[in-house]
Amino acid sequence: MPCFSCGARQTDPIRGSSPWTRGVRHEAQVLICPDCRRTHEADLDTCSLCGSVALICRLGEVECRSCGSVRLARGNGGLAASHAPGLADEVEAALARVLRRVP
Repeated sequence: MPCFSCGARQTDPIRGSSPWTRGVRHEAQVLICPDCRRTHEADLDTCSLCGSVALICRLGEVECRSCGSVRLARGNGGLAASHAPGLADEVEAALARVLRRVP
């Protein structure tokens, strides 16, 4: 899943935890890269109770990781990854490499 702001793809960190952050935008789970987090964190949805941007969207619910409140998602159910441009082509190319298929 790319960064919702700049479109950069996440790579595995060399050591330790990833500097990327999960968030919710328009009630869909998104990733935000470290570069965009400083300037585009305000574009993420916030908790209606505590105002935190530490939200996760799963199985049609949005949960705040700060205060624990849970509500039903009103939008697309957190399926933002299926709308990423070029994702199907990237998956197909990765499978071809792993399975040693010739395009």
